[in-house]
Amino acid sequence: MVAARHLPIGQRTEPDFAQALGAHGLAPLRRGRVRTLQVNVGKLCNMACHHCHVDAGPKRTEIMPQDVALRVMEVLAKNPEIELLDLTGGAPELNPNFRTLVTEARRLGRRVIDRCNLSVLFEPGMFDLPEFLARHEVTIVASLPCYQQKNVDQQRGRGAFDKSIEALLALNAIGYGQPDSPLTLDLVYNAVGAFLPPMQDTLEARYKAELARAFDIRFHRLLTITNMPIKRFAQFLEREGRYEAYMSLLVNHFNPRTCDGLMCRSLVSVGWDGTLYDCDFNQMLELPLGAAREEAIHTISDVDDLGLLEGRPVAVASHCFGCTAGSGSSCSGAIS
Repeated sequence: MVAARHLPIGQRTEPDFAQALGAHGLAPLRRGRVRTLQVNVGKLCNMACHHCHVDAGPKRTEIMPQDVALRVMEVLAKNPEIELLDLTGGAPELNPNFRTLVTEARRLGRRVIDRCNLSVLFEPGMFDLPEFLARHEVTIVASLPCYQQKNVDQQRGRGAFDKSIEALLALNAIGYGQPDSPLTLDLVYNAVGAFLPPMQDTLEARYKAELARAFDIRFHRLLTITNMPIKRFAQFLEREGRYEAYMSLLVNHFNPRTCDGLMCRSLVSVGWDGTLYDCDFNQMLELPLGAAREEAIHTISDVDDLGLLEGRPVAVASHCFGCTAGSGSSCSGAIS
C-alpha cells in the first residue's frame, strides 16, 4: 500500500464512481433538460493558481476563435429553454469574443455569468470592464479563496489579495453586491489544501462579517467549491504524497443526496475549440460527452437541438466523487 501511493496517477486503480452510484440505485447518471450552456473560451489567464483544474496561465495559447463563438450564439438562439450562458476560462474576459458573447446573449434575453478572477480588471484594456458588465447586468462570480491575505496569496500568488480587494471595492462602487441591487456579485471559496469546504452558510456569514469589518465590502452569496483531484491540484497532491488520502476523503464522504443537483444533469460544457462535454471537469480531462455517442454528437457544430441530450447517460469517472462529497459541489456551490 505504501508503494502504491507513489505510483503515477494514470497507473493506479481509481475508485469506481459508477459502482458507487449503482450501490445506491442511481446508475447510470442521466441528464435532465439543458438549462445552462457553460462556455470555456480559453485557457489564457493572467494568473496561474495552484488549485486551477484548467491548468490556465499567461502562456496558454488555447483561445476560442470567432467562428466557434458565433456558433455558440447560433445554438443559444435555437434553444430558448437554455436560461443561462456561463462564461469561464482561463480569464474569460481576455478572449476577444467575450464582449460579443455577452452582448448577444443579453439581446436574446438570457442571463450571463462572468467567472472572474478579479485581478483581470487591472489588465491592459480592461479599465471599462466593470461598467460594461454592469450595463448588461452580468452576474459576476468572483474567486476569492479566503478573506485573509496570507491564504489568498499562497494559492494565487503574491499581491493577489490586494488586487482582489481593490477590484471588489470598485465593483461595490458601481452597485455590484449591494443589498437589493440587480447587479449580482457572488464569491467563490476554494479550499487552500486537501480538505472539504466548510458548511456554505456558515462560511458565507464569516466572509460577510470579515470583509465588511475590514474593508466595508459587500457581496450577495458565497459559493463553496471542492478542489477537484485533476490537473494542477492533482499534481500538487502527487508531489505531497497525498493523492490517495484525498481520494479516500472524497469517497468516504460520498453523499447520494447530491446527485439530483449535479450540474452535469442540466449543463452542457463547450470547450474553446467547440467540443462538447458533460461538465467543465470532464472537459479538462478530455472525457467525451457520454450522452450522445449513438448520434455522433461531438462538437457544437454537430447539433442544433440540445434537447436531444435529455435522458441520456453522463460520462463519469473517479473525479466525480469531488462533486458528491459532503454537501456536494457544483458551479453554483454546495448542493445539499
